[in-house]
Amino acid sequence: MHFSRYIFVILCLGVSLPAMTPAWAEGPWEITPESTAALDRGLTWLAENQGPNGDWESDDLGLIGMGALAFMADGHAPGRGKFGQPLDRALNRILSSPRPSGLLNVADAQRDMYNHGLTTFVLGQAHGMTNDARINGVLDRALKLIAFTQAEDGGWDYRAVRRENGHDLSLAVMQAKALRSAMDTGIEVAPEVVDLAISSVREHYSPEGVSRDASEAEQRKYPGQFTYTRHGGKASLAMAAAGVVCLQEFGQYDDWRIQKNMEIIHAEIAKLKQKDNRQNGRLPFDAYTLYYVGQALYQVGGEDWQRSYPILRDAVVESQVVRPGNPREDGHWNAGAHVGGKPGDLYGTAVGCFILAMPNRYLPILQEGRIESFQHEVP
Repeated sequence: MHFSRYIFVILCLGVSLPAMTPAWAEGPWEITPESTAALDRGLTWLAENQGPNGDWESDDLGLIGMGALAFMADGHAPGRGKFGQPLDRALNRILSSPRPSGLLNVADAQRDMYNHGLTTFVLGQAHGMTNDARINGVLDRALKLIAFTQAEDGGWDYRAVRRENGHDLSLAVMQAKALRSAMDTGIEVAPEVVDLAISSVREHYSPEGVSRDASEAEQRKYPGQFTYTRHGGKASLAMAAAGVVCLQEFGQYDDWRIQKNMEIIHAEIAKLKQKDNRQNGRLPFDAYTLYYVGQALYQVGGEDWQRSYPILRDAVVESQVVRPGNPREDGHWNAGAHVGGKPGDLYGTAVGCFILAMPNRYLPILQEGRIESFQHEVP
């Protein structure tokens, strides 16, 4: 049995891995001494700047969840080892916060499904890595709310309400990861929810040089990418990566749109070689974009992962703030967009650590294996 598959079985049985278990990297090209040191500095920043209530001065449960995810990505378990206590505090903050409906958001209602989707994903990973019985009920209600609030066209709105039309791809990818996270840890997800979501995601793909109404055979001849809206609006690197992640999470591994968007991702990562962000705290891309770019590379895997991950990893390491003796500064990154202040540093640092910890493959979402039940054709 391959080591990664062995780890996956252990995680699904709910056995916590000790923090010092060796990483199962594919080779030395994935992890360097510099990336290992940067990851430890980042996790130390998260631990020392968290605060007693576990929220890093943020009222966004999704960002608090990202802090927890960073620790889990490096194999740490709640209450155990070097970073066990801060991980425990973050999870306690989340598990004490669900509303009666199951909604995981205590901030403004306009942030309902961002926070809910991201937090549900994190709880799905924690479910696979711990024996914490408190997670089960919270996660079950959270997943039911995602299914209940899915729009008739397969997308989701910012608020936790069911509407006729979903809003944009940035919301869909949050829920996609939450649903896949559940399946990776043995929780069933209704096939109709997945099928409708896949159809919705594909509607966010926009070809260049040919009509969106052209046949798929015709569209494949031209460049194209995923966009924020269904009608080709707001193309960005973040949405290119988000579309890839959605299709991968939903098991559409051979969808031709994936490689179209991977070409865009590789081109943007290649540009990082010309940038100098040494110790300025600016991640190579803003935290939201980087989070999905890293996962798109990893999930597609193979040559795509080998081609661009080392470039991305080194750019993350280079940009980390290094200020020995200054615990408020040493080891952090900032989000770069969307979130400022200490919550922005939480977001940036958590994503930076997540990217550097990916080769460790501790998280269930990073284990090998495809969900074959997702691979049927969706009309």
